[in-house]
Amino acid sequence: MSSAEARTEGAERLQKILAQAGVASRRASEDLIAMRRVTVNGKVAKLGDKADPIADVIHVDGQRIVTDANLVYLAMNKPRGVVSTMADDKGREAVADYIGNISTRVYHVGRLDADSEGLLLLTNDGTLAHKLMHPSYEVPKTYLVEVVGPLPRVVGRELMAGVELEDGPARLDDYRLKQAIDKQALIEVVLHEGRNRIVRRMFDHVGFPVQRLVRTAIGPIKLGDLKAGRHRRLNAGEVAALFKITDRKGRGAAQEETIREIPEVYED
Repeated sequence: MSSAEARTEGAERLQKILAQAGVASRRASEDLIAMRRVTVNGKVAKLGDKADPIADVIHVDGQRIVTDANLVYLAMNKPRGVVSTMADDKGREAVADYIGNISTRVYHVGRLDADSEGLLLLTNDGTLAHKLMHPSYEVPKTYLVEVVGPLPRVVGRELMAGVELEDGPARLDDYRLKQAIDKQALIEVVLHEGRNRIVRRMFDHVGFPVQRLVRTAIGPIKLGDLKAGRHRRLNAGEVAALFKITDRKGRGAAQEETIREIPEVYED
């Protein structure tokens, strides 16, 4: 349904929706619409159009705008030793212990094993979370890997070419030696795989067990200087970047369906 045809009970003036989403004032939003810089469900909007802030997809200058005030998007720096669950029946520290001040229930997008640390995304947007986790969308993840050195150059070539693990082949998308001092080597790796402990198992396979593993980025979202155990809300540009990277269909992806609950199906 186009914005002009919107007749649902939740339909509102488009400039009001944009203003409430923090895009611009109502008057400035009207100017954006008049300049044909706003689309609703893929169609250029015009002054006087209405839209449903929950059901309709709105872009400004090609950037997806989050208009549903109920949606929450967070980045967290998971400390080592914390399990990637919202609750733990063994009494271990869990992600929920660090986000207790969030009134809306959120879910973690994928996991980091308890011994790993770094960036974890949390949201109640089930559709976006499903895309971020599904392998067909090939969302890249970046890690810093610490191993005992010295590290031969052949290790990088072997991991980039691919190794055969017990559950199938795996390879890195990128491998960069960042630092090598005495018996410690620090490597930055990128991959889009999401299998359980995939980075650790790949380095085990080539004879260099991981001593420390930190995820520093998920697609366009970077850990930055966020302190361990802290979380922050993603800004509008970051959320839009996540939508952009997942708007395309992945190779072999099934026809998209609305995901009402976030499945815990992939683990890093």
